[in-house]
Amino acid sequence: MSRGTASATVGHLDLRPPLVVGIGAAAREQRAAALDTWLTGLFTAGLAATGVGRTGGGPAGPGRGGTGAGPAAGTDTVDVPGIALVAVGGLGRRQCAPCGDLDLILLHAGVPGMDDLAAALWYPIWDARFGLDHSVRTIPEALSVAHDDVRVALGLLDARHVAGDRTLTAQLVGAAVDQWRRTAVRALPRLREITAARWQAHGELAFLLEGDLKEAAGGLRDVSLLRAIAVAGITDALRPAVRAAHVRLLDTRDALHQSVGRRVDRLLAQERAAVAGLLGLRVASTGTGAAAGDGDALLRRVAGDARTVRHALDDAFRAADRLRSGRRRGADGRPLRRPVARDVVAQDGELVLARTAIGARPDPSLSLRVAAAAATARLPIARATCEWLAAYCPPLPTPWPPAARAALLTLLGAGPGLVPTWETCDRYGLVDGWFPEWPRMRSLPQHNPVHRYTLDRHLVQTAAEATAYAREVDRPDLLLLAALLHDVGKGLDGGDAGARSERPEGPGGSADHSVVGAPVAARIAARIGLPPAEVALIERLVRLHLLLPEVATRRDIGDPVTVAGVAEAVRDATTLGLLHALARADAHATGPAAWSDWKGRLIAELVRRVHTRLDTGQLPDPPTPDPALVAGPLPAVHLEGDRVAVAAADRRGLLAAVAGCLALHRLEVLAADASTVDGRALVECVVQPRYGTPPDPVALAADLRRAVIGDVSLLQRLRSRVLAARGGGSPPRVVWHRAAATDAVVLELRAADSGGLLYRVTTALDEAGAQVRAARISTLGGDVVDAFYLVGSWPGQAERDRIEAAVLAAV
Repeated sequence: MSRGTASATVGHLDLRPPLVVGIGAAAREQRAAALDTWLTGLFTAGLAATGVGRTGGGPAGPGRGGTGAGPAAGTDTVDVPGIALVAVGGLGRRQCAPCGDLDLILLHAGVPGMDDLAAALWYPIWDARFGLDHSVRTIPEALSVAHDDVRVALGLLDARHVAGDRTLTAQLVGAAVDQWRRTAVRALPRLREITAARWQAHGELAFLLEGDLKEAAGGLRDVSLLRAIAVAGITDALRPAVRAAHVRLLDTRDALHQSVGRRVDRLLAQERAAVAGLLGLRVASTGTGAAAGDGDALLRRVAGDARTVRHALDDAFRAADRLRSGRRRGADGRPLRRPVARDVVAQDGELVLARTAIGARPDPSLSLRVAAAAATARLPIARATCEWLAAYCPPLPTPWPPAARAALLTLLGAGPGLVPTWETCDRYGLVDGWFPEWPRMRSLPQHNPVHRYTLDRHLVQTAAEATAYAREVDRPDLLLLAALLHDVGKGLDGGDAGARSERPEGPGGSADHSVVGAPVAARIAARIGLPPAEVALIERLVRLHLLLPEVATRRDIGDPVTVAGVAEAVRDATTLGLLHALARADAHATGPAAWSDWKGRLIAELVRRVHTRLDTGQLPDPPTPDPALVAGPLPAVHLEGDRVAVAAADRRGLLAAVAGCLALHRLEVLAADASTVDGRALVECVVQPRYGTPPDPVALAADLRRAVIGDVSLLQRLRSRVLAARGGGSPPRVVWHRAAATDAVVLELRAADSGGLLYRVTTALDEAGAQVRAARISTLGGDVVDAFYLVGSWPGQAERDRIEAAVLAAV
């Protein structure tokens, strides 16, 4: 049957079922009922049009002697034994999202002509703009595919009759459940592999700032796995807490679909407030207007629900492992136990308390010692053990006993074992007992596009990343603790921000989360039991943890003032080494946008220079220009990796011309230096492709030569393309730093990122009479913080205002 014929057979039916808006279980049921009625009408009309299943005669549709009218949508179907329309997926479970897809099986008992009937069904569904996953199968075919593909087996567990032969559907449902119960234990390892691959691709919903409500770990698809494990009778996977979390996640997806107006499962940052408003999560309003949706509250609720689902699934998988392998027992009939640490033994692949620990009065360090043993052995802690520790482990005294402090450091130094163990302990409230500050940080969103995790996960991830640098520093124990505490000031509204930053004038000089968090970290370190000198070092590390990356990317690290300022702030080589390791761990835990080889080289060079100052008291020699640029014919262009160097006759506007040419070739400038040697103007830049693909080096070199000699045609091309790319977003801002350089002042521009920004600003500065000797470009998501070194002292406010106005106009 052609598509046109298929569509004609249902011309009397509505193109789409009645739209049922709303959020919640009742709305989902109503959507399922509306879809059932509509699909029943399609099924009935298709039977009438194709004649499939009749004992004689052909289709009653147009061109076959019939009127094509057929029964109206919602009427009973023609009684045709051996054919049924079966829903699986969300429709099968009656959990239809507002813009969800349809998953349908056209089930039959060997009836001929099923391809024609399928076409009569599928084409109208596609015409109605539904996504459709469809199949045409007999019961043996469906069971065979389910036997070979565990995902199909899970789908059949949701099968529900929509239209046609109810007996046939019942036979499929019964056979699918029976087959799953017989094969589930053997099939679960494969299902676990598929699930782990999905988690690897989509991450953990509980910790992501923009997670996928369906596919991420702890999302809706994992609830389907729990349902399948429960059907198999392996364990009671769908406990009340899981059911409640599932309902809230479904509500969130409903609200997301309703807000966006299309099928989407990833909860983006810009959608959170609208979705929260639809769910009744609103910020308290102080005015007369309606309160806005509380996106942060929504993210925290989703994180809590995802944690509930993920932990239930982890427990269920371990129960399946025990069932498959069987419990190993000793000669006395008891389960075999293997000692792991004091008061901790391994049993059936989990850590449990030794019997002596349960019988005696527990010491306050027991929960930390269990966690340390679990992270080191990379074994999960049994649920019953976590519940017992939460109920009976006494609170830690102040200061902590040495055993607790040692256990914490062992836990933090466990590397890959830290994150899952910490999450388990956090789920059962153990972490709150260790750190009363933790509930404030749990699932706290970080409103910065470079961050991929919520605050709590970022802190733990930083500690895990810091273990890679533990052998490079003098005090690895303090590195791990500083990594865990470095962002504790986030979420505080200036609470302990009275102390002034020790950073040199420039990046981060004002009170921010590092300044606010430093005294908080110091109090925690003192409570843990560190001596005063170490408490002071933890406070300094937290206060200065942004110093190296900010100075390296926003200042000229060859300037003696820059090196001297950093050396004065860090004070000693031990602190410098710890800050270097902490900066790398922090960046790797933040996300891929927070680190690059270029940034790593800059920080390492800054550390080397500061170390020389601390070690010898002398400032290192400034970097020397490329000898090939100082001699030879002009203009000269050198391209090597991410470095672009140009030498030309000295003239105004050379840096702007080079920047514009690089922008024309879609190269972003990360750093630029301009100098004059023996009458030659030298411009050296570090660049990266804006869209991933590097330009043709021959064409780039040719255009650079034309640009530096002032080729008019190229300059016109630059202006027409680059000047058109203006930035948007919040208004730009200029900040002056008059003591941040040896022979210049620093003009810091904070603005929305856009192509050719450096060209526009350097052109404006040149036209205003300012000489730029260096520029540093730092990109933070969609914003930039660009620093321009303007030669001279610029003491007059009027002159600074004039330059500032020119820069802002260019942006």
